[in-house]
This record gives sequence, structure tokens and C-alpha cells, in this order.
Amino acid sequence: MTASAVTPEELVGPEPAVAGPLSFPRGFLWGAATAAYQIEGAAAEDGRGVSIWDTFSRTPGKVRGGDTGDVAADHYHRWAEDVALMRELGLRSYRFSVAWPRIQPDGTGRIHRRGLDFYRRLVDALLAADIVPVLTLYHWDLPQALQDAGGWPVRDTAHRFADYAVRVFDALGDTVPYWLTLNEPWCSAFLGYGNGVHAPGIADHQRSIEAVHHLLLGHGLAVRAMREAAGRHNVFGIVLNPTPVSSASGRRVDLQAARLADGMQNRIFLDALLKGSYPRDVLEGLARTVDLSHIRDGDQETIAAPLDVLGINYYQRFTVAARSTHDGVPWDRPSSLQPSWPGAERIAVRPNDGPRTAMGWSVDADGLLELLVQIDRSYGPIPMLITENGAAYDDDMDPEGQVRDLDRIRFLDQHVRAAWQAIQAGIDLRGYFVWSLLDNFEWAEGYSRRFGLVYVDYQTQRRFPKHSAAWYRRVIEDNGLVDGSVRVGRPRTRRMDRPIGLQPTLEEVGAAAGVSRATVSRVINGSPRVSGEAREAVDRAIAELGYVPNRAARSLVTRRTDTIALVVSEPEARVFADPFFASVVRGISAAVSDTELQLVLLMAQGEREHEKVERFVRQGHVDGVVLLSLHGADPLPAVLANAGVPTVLSGRPQGEPNVAYVDADNLGGARRAVEHLLELGRRSIATITGPQDMSAGLDRYDGYVETLRGARVRMRKALVEIGDFGEESGFEAMSRLLRGGVEMDAVFAANDLMAAGALHALQAAGRRVPDDVAVVGFDDAPLARHTTPPLTTIHQPIDQMTRAMAELLLRQIEGGIARKAHVICPTALVRRASA
Repeated sequence: MTASAVTPEELVGPEPAVAGPLSFPRGFLWGAATAAYQIEGAAAEDGRGVSIWDTFSRTPGKVRGGDTGDVAADHYHRWAEDVALMRELGLRSYRFSVAWPRIQPDGTGRIHRRGLDFYRRLVDALLAADIVPVLTLYHWDLPQALQDAGGWPVRDTAHRFADYAVRVFDALGDTVPYWLTLNEPWCSAFLGYGNGVHAPGIADHQRSIEAVHHLLLGHGLAVRAMREAAGRHNVFGIVLNPTPVSSASGRRVDLQAARLADGMQNRIFLDALLKGSYPRDVLEGLARTVDLSHIRDGDQETIAAPLDVLGINYYQRFTVAARSTHDGVPWDRPSSLQPSWPGAERIAVRPNDGPRTAMGWSVDADGLLELLVQIDRSYGPIPMLITENGAAYDDDMDPEGQVRDLDRIRFLDQHVRAAWQAIQAGIDLRGYFVWSLLDNFEWAEGYSRRFGLVYVDYQTQRRFPKHSAAWYRRVIEDNGLVDGSVRVGRPRTRRMDRPIGLQPTLEEVGAAAGVSRATVSRVINGSPRVSGEAREAVDRAIAELGYVPNRAARSLVTRRTDTIALVVSEPEARVFADPFFASVVRGISAAVSDTELQLVLLMAQGEREHEKVERFVRQGHVDGVVLLSLHGADPLPAVLANAGVPTVLSGRPQGEPNVAYVDADNLGGARRAVEHLLELGRRSIATITGPQDMSAGLDRYDGYVETLRGARVRMRKALVEIGDFGEESGFEAMSRLLRGGVEMDAVFAANDLMAAGALHALQAAGRRVPDDVAVVGFDDAPLARHTTPPLTTIHQPIDQMTRAMAELLLRQIEGGIARKAHVICPTALVRRASA
């Protein structure tokens, strides 16, 4: 579905800005977000009614520490102070929610003026501070009276919500441009009514599915009603929390588990809103366990009311598997809970590698880029806002009153870069909102988790901007990441006695040192044309003022961008399915994070994309390129070599290498695999080799042939099959070998996915592994530890390879080595039960 056209100034489409290589479009909305129940407090003041979260949080055992939102961050009384703080932080926009019980204490009837006046004052103050208001109508605080009448599982609640929405719109529609109906209906339905970890605390699959539908119906009714009274400046949307869902392996049961999880996490909402119908496979699955008669004729047309903008809340990705075949934690934690949605009990979540937040959530900025691209390609172009993105960490204030939250800066830096990459990929992304402005009541976790840019002392309600707040102010000032103060490896921690975000200028440093601006630049860039006395004066001024040289200052002499590109020149289906690529991307990101370099990801799957990459590189946007291209016919390595930019290729190129490369010892690894099988006494050794236009496939096949010849074991063509490095192709290749009737007591597969497929085919044919047929793979991918039996394989040192790629590229950039250098990393046999 294509979004309806909108033309307000706040939604100007992407237009290249000129500030630097990571500049965002002009008019991009940089903001922060909050929610009424989490920050307002004043739960019983000015006629506010009781919400389901008041009731839930006051019930013993429901919220950690017995915390409630009765006081929260006291925003209801401190809103003026908080708006001044937003202005000081440089926010261009602020996303907040209206508390339904403040407007209609019982959820129906006339408007409660004192409640509405609070939001009028807040909006007026935001506009006076030149901050764009973004209003969310429902962020989980349903009036308790409506819950007593049945809540979201009851159809009438959708109509009550539409009535409430249009009444608030009538009061504030002329001053608030952005109107978002619901926040994360997935949580409202499945955590509130599915497993009961959120208010109202009900665990009933039938009611949770009814809640999904009526939440979406309420959204559609509200948009239709508000649009009838809207002006041209009003923008309508909804906020979802979709997440990338990956299969832990290419096995059919795990792919089915990922499809189910994706359906219940993502497609059940996105399809209904943007395609006008629920996914067929989701409805068919639900029909086996719940009654769907609450879905009436015409409902889905109402739900699919045209959207002007789609809000995306992103925190982490999920890697899932069928619980019958893999270890892993249940989809719902703790496992004693009823699953939040029908079928969740059949799914295990595999922990992702890498750092985690205090919530236990994995940090994966690449998932944000993947998510935005997939939504755009699955549903057509639609303007999007990242309405929430942030992280909880165990923030401590030091004796100087500083909160040096470097982990949060790293998190935000990575995700802002992913947002920029999405825009470069053509995604119509209009804004980015950090969750959250303030530390606040984090739902069932109470006050134990801090997400804010601003530290809140809950005893005194004093606000203390964290170092991430100063970092974010500079991002907003620069309209992106354009200087060294925002790099992952070197976040700026400003002196907090200066006004937040006011970085000293070169002129100020020069004035303090008694030298010119040009002399300061020469010192920063290491020019020898500066006297020792002047250098000491500049260094002293930099230390006293807390100046951090930005990219523009450093580049006056070096002409460097401090940016490298990771270019993936492989089909998307392969990239997202093969664990090798994910490992390389993570490894390169980790290697670069230890430097001052920034990393951009460029996908190049065809001639047009190749041309865009070549143009991007030739225009000098990057200092070097790491290229993931495994197919010999790919012209991109030669193109980049001719462009003269330092380039390192992942994998040995076929023919005469014209670029530097890093590869595993594929030939030696294959030899070790076959030698191991020979040592076990196996003599009829088959192979499933990889594509012959890939150097890895050729080298592993050559290793197989040479080892058999060296051992004087006859090699028979009937024992050779070719796969495409996918699990299904391994299954089919082994099935062909079995149908051929040739004697076979072992098989060497050129990668672990094909080896896993071969295992399934052997077991389906009644062959015992390893008694009848021993199996060895290559790569030591994570799935190798979880096959039945676990897979003997050749370990490919991905971490060592990615470090070598980064080091080789950096040395090229510095001019330290020839551009045709190469590194071959050793492989090793990993013995498990399959051979």
C-alpha cells in the first residue's frame, strides 16, 4: 500500500545537506520521547481518573520493588522546567502522550477541562521554545472504568477511543501537527492480555487476540474521525514495535518458527495497516486455537485508513528456533508464564552475540537498518519516524554530579549511523526520537532501569543531564554525525560547567592561546610549521576549554574523511540467511569500533547499485572499502581497484588478484577434514562442494581431491555433488547421492549449512550418523553445535579474519603496504559426534 501524499513543511523529503558525509536531510526531526504514566505523577490530582496501570502497579508483586507511577518524575508539576531543559538540549521535537484518564476520567463523556488545560500549556510552551509537538493519544493508560467494562477485548472500547481521540484533536489539532494513535499495540494486547506481565494483568489468548483487533479498529476509527476535521498541516500515524526475526539455521522447522514469530510480532500489525488484511498464515494458525468471530465485515478496511507516517520503536532483534530442536530461552520469560500469544510456546529465542543493555537486550544497530529496508520493500514507500530508540544502563552519578554514560553514547551513535544508512538506501525516514528524555517509571521494572538522557534523582526530583545529553545536543546542532566528538571509540564527555552542548570554537581556542585560528588548525593536524611555544599554548588552551577537535578541523591538512565502507556485493537472500555474512559484518564493526573511524554499510546487488557504490567512492566519501564479494564474476573488485581507493576483499579473488584480500586457509582446511575421515578408516568419501564460481568452493574441492590422491584413494565422480552453500541444497545433493546407489561411508560438505542438510537427508533415509556415514562440514557456524548429532567441522577464524581485514585496510590508508597484499588465516578441525 502506498501512503497518502502529505506536504507539511515538517515532512520535507530527503534532500542532501552539505554539512558532511553523515549529514541528515534538511528539516529532519531530532527529538526525545516520553509517556504520560511514566513521567507525570500527580495520579490523583485535578480530577484525573484511575488507569489500569494505577490498579496494576498498586497490586503487590506486579511491579519490581512495589513501585508505582503515583509520583514518577513529577512532570505534571515540573513541565515548565522540563521544556526549558529540552530547549537547552536543542531538541527540535518532543514526543509525549496524553493520559486518557486526565481527559475522560471514566473513559467516556465530556472532556475534563483541567486535564486538557495541562496539555494546552505544555504544547504552548513547546511551540514557544521552537520544539515541534508529536502527540501520542494512547500509551497504555486505559481508564480503569473501561477495563471494568471489558477493556480492549470488547469492541465498544474501540469506539470509546475514537470519541476520546477526536475530542482531544478538536482542542489541540490547530497547534499540534503530528498525531499518533497508539503506542505499541503488540504490548497492550499480548503483554496486557496474553501473559499478564503488563496491565491489566490478564493471561487469556482469546482476549489477547480480540484486543489486537480492537486496538487496530480503534486506530482506524480515530484516524477517520480526526482526518474529517483536520487541516493540511496535520499528520496522522501509529507507532509499532516491529523487530527483525531471524532463523537460527536454515532447517525447515527453524524457518517455520521464524515465520510464525514474524507473523505474530510484525506482520499481524503491518499487513492489517498497510495491506488491508491480516496475513493468511497468521489467521489460519490462530483459527486452530481461538475464535475469530470478532472480526467483522468492513473492519479491515477501517483499520487500513491511509497513514501519513509510520512510527517505529526499535530496541533489538530476535534469532529464533523451534524449541524441539534447539536450546534457548522461551519466547516469554520467565517460562512459568503463559505464552504471550498462541504458538509462542513452540519457539526458543537464541541469545545474540555482543553487548547487552541493563534490560538484557542485545545491542544490534544493523537490525534497525535491516528492519527499515524490509518494511520499505515489503509494503512500499511510506514516511517513517524512529519514534523510540534507546537503552537502559546502570547509570551512576559520580561525586562531581556527572553521569558518564559512555555505553549509551555508543548505543545511540551506532543507531544514528544505521538511520543515516537507511536514508542513503532510499528509505523515507523523517525523524529520530531517543527513548527517553528523562529517567522514569519503566513499567513492570519500576524505577530499577534508567533510559533517560537526563538523570532524575527520584528523592529530590532534581534533573542532571548525562553526558549522552551533551553528545545528543551536538548531533542535533550538526544535523548528524560530522565530527570526532560522536565516534563510537571516542565519545565526548563535555565539561559540565559550560552550557550543555556549547563546544568551544577554533577562534575561542586561538584567543585563549594568543594565536590565530590557522595556527590552532596546524597544531591539531600535527603540522611541523608551528613553534614549540605556540604548540604548548594551544595544547594548554585545548585542555582548559575542554575542546575536542572535530573532523572539519582535522581534515584541513589530512584531507581524510575518517570513514570506511563495508560493501556487500551478494544477493540479499544469501546475506540475510548465511551466518558467515552476519559474522563478518559484526566482526568488522567491532574492529572499527576500537578506532576513530566510522563505518557505513552499502548493499550492491546489481549493476545499478554497483554504479552508485562506484560513484560514492570516487566522490571521496570514504578513505577505504572492505568488500564482501565471493563470486568470481563480480566486476566490483576491479572497479574499486581502478578507482584507486584502498580496498580489502573478503576471500581470495579468482585469477590474478588486483586488490588486497583476506581469506581462510580453505585448501588446508579441506585437506584436514578429509585426512580426519581417512584416519577413521573411511574410504568411500563423498563431497558436496560449493559453487564453482567462488574461490572458497574451488579451494575446498581441490583440497578434497588432492588429499584423496595423496592417500591413493580412488576418486569417483559419482561421489561428487555441487550445492549452493544453502541447507536445502545440501539435503538435495545428499538425496541424489543416496538415489545413485553408490557405496559411501563418509561425506565432506564444503560448509556447515550443506552439512546440516546432508545430515537430515541421511537420517530421513534411515542412515545412522556416524555409524553408517560420517559427516564433516566447514566454517564452524553456530548451528554446528546444535545439529543431531553435533557436527564435526573445520573452524574458520572469522574474528581473526575481520581483524586482519581492518588492519590491512588501515595500513593501506596510511600508505604502509602494497595494495595487493594478502593474509591467509589458519583453519582447524573441530571434532564433534558426527565424525
